[in-house]
Amino acid sequence: MPENWPQGALIVLGASEEQIPLYQEARRRQIPTIAVDMRSDAPAFGVADATLTISTRDTDAITDALGDVRPAGIVCGASDAALASWHAVALRYGTAYVYPQNALAAGDKAAFHEIAASCGITGYGWTASDNPDEVLTKAAQLRFPFMVKPVDGSGSKGVTHVTHPDHVPAAVARARSYSASRTVIAEEFVPGRPLAIEVFMHNGRAVMACIKDKEFVGGGFVVKRLRTAQLPSATRDRIRATVERLCRALGITDGPANFDAVLGADGHERIIEANARLGGDGVPRLLAAAYGVDVVRALIALALGEPFGEHLAPTRAAHAALELIGSPLTVKGELIAWEGVAEARNLPGITDVELYARPGDLVRPHDQSGHKIGLVVAAGATAADASAALDEATALIRPVMRPTEDTQ
Repeated sequence: MPENWPQGALIVLGASEEQIPLYQEARRRQIPTIAVDMRSDAPAFGVADATLTISTRDTDAITDALGDVRPAGIVCGASDAALASWHAVALRYGTAYVYPQNALAAGDKAAFHEIAASCGITGYGWTASDNPDEVLTKAAQLRFPFMVKPVDGSGSKGVTHVTHPDHVPAAVARARSYSASRTVIAEEFVPGRPLAIEVFMHNGRAVMACIKDKEFVGGGFVVKRLRTAQLPSATRDRIRATVERLCRALGITDGPANFDAVLGADGHERIIEANARLGGDGVPRLLAAAYGVDVVRALIALALGEPFGEHLAPTRAAHAALELIGSPLTVKGELIAWEGVAEARNLPGITDVELYARPGDLVRPHDQSGHKIGLVVAAGATAADASAALDEATALIRPVMRPTEDTQ
């Protein structure tokens, strides 16, 4: 570890592919960065000015290693693991922006249900406990089907859709294995239209809001495609007001948050869960393509204590769609080559093509958000235009894979 850390640096908690835009924006502004990540091969380490190989959850180890560094700010992107450290490290160094402690409740799905109820938001049946027997007993009183999840999980890890009582014990055991607190939540399944809502708050109001439709991989719960949603203005306004209210209840008066929701056949939304941070899965690129806003620049400006509203003012009113690329295999495989990438990049309407895996990399099946290997973003004057451009591009892009596990 360096004896003399760069002063006036931006400390970035996390160095995954999702965080790279934070480092790129800091470099554009000529602000040095200190990257913190437990992985010695973290993708963003190559674009950071200094690196610290420590878990972003280990606040004491981070501050011990950094010592008397004088950072310009602390920031975190699409990572739930680092949020508690974001609050604590910012307090330790007295930065202009301190991540709100109340927002940490969003990382506990049971606590979030309580907050949503306190805001008068319609809920649905659920139960949570760190005692697996208690979960089994109380889950039996819920309506089938229901979802079993780690209460503090993210990225669809450890999530099971349960349709029969015999399947509950295995689902609970699986969810506990993915939970840092060993706590499981069972929630009644809410049928309807899956939505994702992205907001950026300023002085207690959502100055930027985007509602997106979601499609999933193979009928599961890992996101495959996002696109700007077409909704009646009354529905859009009501959803925006709902998430504003939730943000204020979470102490988020300034900064980003995103929510998963389902729009039911009755025309009313049910908020499933919240992430009090920037959205992952390339969402900042979708927002830029649709509206010309830059939530990454806004977040860094906020972290530095600067005005940030100008980065959230729409400069166009278009539609955008995004598809996440995963392995076509159901087993682990080696990426041999990419085909069709150059042709896809040159198509009209395509704004971004990002590849996270290189030839020779080991690639896992796309059964978790973190296992994506690339993304494509398209924009258009209409939703149909954006979707058509995305369809054409994704038909061209092909990851050539070689299985590395026995497929018999």
